[in-house]
Amino acid sequence: MAAAAGGWLRRCTKLKRNMPAYLAPWRASPCVFRSSKSELMPNLASDGVVCAPLQTFTEEETMLKNMVTKFAQERVAPLVQKMDENSKMEDSVIQGLFEQGLMSIELGEEYGGTGASFFSVILVVEELAKVDPAVALLCELQNTLINKLFTTYGTEEQKRTYLPRVAKDTIGSFCLSEAGSGSDAFSLKTRAEKKGDYYIINGSKMWISLAEHAGVFFVMANTDPSLGYRGITCFIVDRNTEGLHVGKKEDKLGIRASSTCPVTFENVKVPETNILGQVGQGYKYAIGVLNTGRIGIAAQMLGLAQGCFDHTIPYTKERVQFGKSVFDFQVATLTTSKCIEWMGGVGFTKNYPIEKYYRDCKIGTIYEGTSNIQLSTIAKSLAQEY
Repeated sequence: MAAAAGGWLRRCTKLKRNMPAYLAPWRASPCVFRSSKSELMPNLASDGVVCAPLQTFTEEETMLKNMVTKFAQERVAPLVQKMDENSKMEDSVIQGLFEQGLMSIELGEEYGGTGASFFSVILVVEELAKVDPAVALLCELQNTLINKLFTTYGTEEQKRTYLPRVAKDTIGSFCLSEAGSGSDAFSLKTRAEKKGDYYIINGSKMWISLAEHAGVFFVMANTDPSLGYRGITCFIVDRNTEGLHVGKKEDKLGIRASSTCPVTFENVKVPETNILGQVGQGYKYAIGVLNTGRIGIAAQMLGLAQGCFDHTIPYTKERVQFGKSVFDFQVATLTTSKCIEWMGGVGFTKNYPIEKYYRDCKIGTIYEGTSNIQLSTIAKSLAQEY
């Protein structure tokens, strides 16, 4: 199964996005997410080619969506409620993501990856989020942060050492936030002191996603506090390194199956060869991958909203009040809060997944930069243009 999935994804390496504009109709189906059923593009003419809108897909992309939808429905959906209640990702789900090649979508075949495109990552995250945003987050972070850091800034030796692992069975975790540096992440206090050909890291991190299962950590630490954020350096630290401790995971409102834990470093000895990129450039690397990650989180939130919508509309069309279906009284807004209202009392219960989508969506206003931070980033971009 793994070989078949990997082989198929490798055939999707060169997905072309230049094609005539074409919008697929929205189709309703009580059994399958109609948002997962995209129309194929017509044959391309030799001239008059324009860029296709993102809601249209090549044949390969449609096959990818269908494959992920099938995986999510068969391997993830039966475990969603259990994972949410227990705040624990099932090992079979993690194993399935690796088997299907969904944890190394852009990595080259030489490292055990599938060599597909970034757009393929976005499609996968969106489809997974329709069933469970927590599982989608695991896939998103591995592809847009962990793998991207290794491939963009890693040495050849680091790539040979770690990329086959993150493609096969190793989850990575990105350690930036601290108790006193959330939105102002670059005021971090974690220190890395040079001792010969290695560094000693001391400090603590909070709100670290995937820490519970991670086998390797990217740790942002300051090698020269006098330089401020220009002293921040990224270190690659293996989980079994002495002095690294993963604390008790947070009991969260949403995305409960995805772990969020504090991570502490007590005299953690890291060889100089485990510096990612250059000393003092960690803040630049963080900004770069977080910008990429924000696209992935947008896909997660889009999938979440669509999944909630897909569960809600069939119910509102079946539920009758005053001789009409509830659907006939409402205006579609595709928001989880509205979906709960449309469902009525049952939308507030755990008998349906609507309340989970509502809980899960809140984190979208926080991680990868709060809504205020995002607005500030947009304002800076606008200021540069004018």
